[in-house]
Amino acid sequence: MPATALGEFLGTAVLLLLGNGVVANVLLTRAKGHGSGWLVITAGWAFAVFFGVLVASALGAPGELNPAATIANVVLGTRTPGDALWHVAAQVAGAFTGATLVWLQYLPHWRETGDPEAIRGVFCTAPAIRAPLPNLLSEVIATAVLVFGANAAVQAASAGGAPTAPVTAALVLALVWGIGLSLGGPTGYAINPARDLGPRLAHAVLPVANKGSSDWGYGWIPVVGPCAGAVVAALLWQSVR
Repeated sequence: MPATALGEFLGTAVLLLLGNGVVANVLLTRAKGHGSGWLVITAGWAFAVFFGVLVASALGAPGELNPAATIANVVLGTRTPGDALWHVAAQVAGAFTGATLVWLQYLPHWRETGDPEAIRGVFCTAPAIRAPLPNLLSEVIATAVLVFGANAAVQAASAGGAPTAPVTAALVLALVWGIGLSLGGPTGYAINPARDLGPRLAHAVLPVANKGSSDWGYGWIPVVGPCAGAVVAALLWQSVR
């Protein structure tokens, strides 16, 4: 196992703890932020990405925190398939761990929340309008923007020297916030297979009060769509670079 896998695990755990945590604060009954809306959720997720990347980078990891980004780096030749498998496993495990911590953080609130869909929404994504092909396309487009934009951010941060983690993380924060505000409406912008799969597994196995179905019929879309979008973006980046 590469040493960088630990950083990917902990960085992704922080990402999901803060990211799913803001969703819990907005959706769960009697939480202080209940009903505060989409702008709060997108801002919370953006800062979650920032600090997740910083944690991973501080531990020597690349700070991908996302199997789609890892796959894109394999396509670009900056990550070996062997390292990629370890990183993806660490990311999914970190996402499961972060979601579990959110469950513990809001432990009394699940019983107070009577809506199983809201409870599932704290853990994983769901479409605003359930239409598999458009939902898949939404995830492909949003993730392609993420991967292409993140490569541009790294390029910009490294102008004149090596990129610094805080500068890169800040640029990706702005990118993720923009994606959430502009492209997140149709599917809740998973744009990260680990972000959806790990918490969906947590929802399925944890004794969450008042939970309903984990909606595995939809669960393939936030995995396949981001992976496809990442490959498209990596190939496009190669062609223009």
